[in-house]
Amino acid sequence: MMIFVTGLFMLGNTIIQAKQPERISVVPNPVEQQIKQGHFTFNAQTVCVVENEQQREVALQLTSLFTSAAGFTPPIAYSAPGENVVYFITDSTLKPEAYRLDVTPESITIESSGKDGFFYAIQTIRQLLPSVIEKKELHQTVWNVAAIKIVDSPRFTYRGVMLDVSRYFIPKEMVLRVIDGMSMIKLNKLHLHLVDGNGWRLEIKKYPLLTEVGAWRVKREEDYAQRKNARKGEKTTEGGFYTQDDIRELVAYAAARSIEVIPEIEMPAHTNSSLAAYPDLACKSVNQFIGVLPGGGGLDAEIVYCAGNEKVFEFLENVIDEVAALFPSRYIHLGGDEASKKHWLQCPLCQQRMKNEKISNVEDLQGYFMNRVSRYVKSKGKEVMGWDEWTNTFIPDGAVIFGWRGTGNAGYKAGKQGNPFLLTPAQTLYLIRYQGPQWFEPRTYFGNNTLKDVYEYEPVQPDWEPEVVSRLLGIQGSLWSEFITTSKEVEYLLYPRLTALAEVAWSPKGTKDWPDFLKRMDVVNQHYANMDVDMSRSMYNLDHHISGTVGNRLKVVISCIRPDVEIRYTTDQNDPGSSSLLFQDSIILTNSTDIKAATFKNGIQQGAVLTLPVRWNKSTAKPVSGAGIDGSRLTNGLRGSDKHTDFEWMGWYANDASFTIDLQEKQQIRNVVIGTITNYGMGVHIPAQIRLSVSDDNKSFTKIDVLRFTPKQIFKEGIRIQDQLFSGLSAEGRYLKIELKNPGKCPKDHTRPGQSSWMYVDEVIVE
Repeated sequence: MMIFVTGLFMLGNTIIQAKQPERISVVPNPVEQQIKQGHFTFNAQTVCVVENEQQREVALQLTSLFTSAAGFTPPIAYSAPGENVVYFITDSTLKPEAYRLDVTPESITIESSGKDGFFYAIQTIRQLLPSVIEKKELHQTVWNVAAIKIVDSPRFTYRGVMLDVSRYFIPKEMVLRVIDGMSMIKLNKLHLHLVDGNGWRLEIKKYPLLTEVGAWRVKREEDYAQRKNARKGEKTTEGGFYTQDDIRELVAYAAARSIEVIPEIEMPAHTNSSLAAYPDLACKSVNQFIGVLPGGGGLDAEIVYCAGNEKVFEFLENVIDEVAALFPSRYIHLGGDEASKKHWLQCPLCQQRMKNEKISNVEDLQGYFMNRVSRYVKSKGKEVMGWDEWTNTFIPDGAVIFGWRGTGNAGYKAGKQGNPFLLTPAQTLYLIRYQGPQWFEPRTYFGNNTLKDVYEYEPVQPDWEPEVVSRLLGIQGSLWSEFITTSKEVEYLLYPRLTALAEVAWSPKGTKDWPDFLKRMDVVNQHYANMDVDMSRSMYNLDHHISGTVGNRLKVVISCIRPDVEIRYTTDQNDPGSSSLLFQDSIILTNSTDIKAATFKNGIQQGAVLTLPVRWNKSTAKPVSGAGIDGSRLTNGLRGSDKHTDFEWMGWYANDASFTIDLQEKQQIRNVVIGTITNYGMGVHIPAQIRLSVSDDNKSFTKIDVLRFTPKQIFKEGIRIQDQLFSGLSAEGRYLKIELKNPGKCPKDHTRPGQSSWMYVDEVIVE
């Protein structure tokens, strides 16, 4: 939301109340801003006047923008005439990261107490310049910046992005590009998840096998969730790592852009990569081959560092010595999440450790482990961070806890206990999740975290105590990389959601304005486009919901998270155009219809074409009872995609299911098709049995037929939609009952051994 402060910065200046210039577009939205008349124009005669060397280094970030795109580089000096000048002035009364920016047609004045505030003021100027400033070739334009006065400072001191470089190794060059994109929108923390079961990504001089062995896995063509573990002797060709020189380059590049790089060295779990290199660090109860995991790992992911082995702590301390020397960050993140205790319970060394330390609960053995390593980190002058599982036991003093599970409630729990905490809730800020309607998106995990979901996230809850609020350092968007296959996909998943994250982290609470944000973000996105960032356009794609209504009709609702677009549609199998029918409230169907729809702005198509082939049968638009969540999707005439979380499928976990369709009158039933799906890697399988019954009164049912499936059929690998056909039936009735028997636990050779199964149905077709 734009805030006009009429009395701001008067200080003898006269604000001309004439025709207002074009509104400014900056993300995140400044705290206070006052638009004035006119523009400041950068040219070859513009001079940046600085007071010291630190300011000169920051000023270079501004002047270098013009070198390629404008063909000139404004000089930097310690004094200059009073016009066509950019002044850098220290004001020690301003808080860290705060700045004041005063743009007039004659000069620009930037005031801050230090480097970060000056840098952020430059990013505001950068966004106010024509977006072709990002081009690497000469561009003829006038380099104007609107006259404006701004007072600005961040809401949170921690405005972070996490890159999981373990599961997919993100090349150094892409990390540098991410740093560029982060810095323009004033994000200031880059959390590198350097260690996981899928790869060790950091060169450690004392332990060369960490990268010689631990950085490489076997190649598997399947997606992450489907991959089987490596067999001993298989070639490991997929992966990579950062040399220590790479890290020094990344850290220096980030620091010049006011970004702190925070290393994460995961422990005690998610460590198969280091244990593959040094298997003697695992518990003595582990008597199997340990390899770097190509996927989720199944039972192999339960192998963790031995908490009773002194060599483990010697190893970790030596690793931390090198990490602390490489990363000037005040923090080292120690992981601590999702640690299986199975081998600790079986390991004689771990059991002896529990006796020696008088530990009665194995969960507290992890508390001992993390506290011991944390003390060593603190001895190196660093502070520790960890995931919210640390709240399951005693938390090391002063440890910063990342609330991630669900809505991040365990972070609040840590705050209640007196610890500083951050929020990166999986339900909103895990950027691995789908960022738009799943029919158009590359496959990943779980549900949706759209641009709008991120923007509307409010970290501080109304019932939080003031002392807890004071311990919240900030928020973080976390990009887990399980399903990433190319480095460009990193950008696709980050942008434009990072712009929403930046605004939530920076702008004051209570100032959200979604339509206004979109207008400002569109301008910032032009900068990203000129930086050749591979940005998602998911925000222009269409969602749909189809449900039955009274009178055996279907109501089709189509929506887009952007309120500033038109939705145009057709029903004649042609793609929609700018003059096609305008969607307004809903579309009512009474027979089979192909709907095609897309978003348009100024007559130009913006998103992908949504195709809804609705097919009518005897069950279509009929009510469903006993199905649980939104049973209408089982009779809405539309089939789901091969993504079982696309909101057209209805699922049941670890339980049998039963639902009844009211056909509204007695019907002849000859054929029934039940749409099911398999996603082996996610534990989604066809039912063990499907039973059909009919009734005239919805009380007394007669069995029609039963389909049964063998374990081999049920647990077949892959991803596929499977129509289960009951054909040649000779039945009659008003009520059709479908009963599904859950297939039970996934078998031992499964990628999810011992986990309960999901069953999903998308449609019941009755003929």
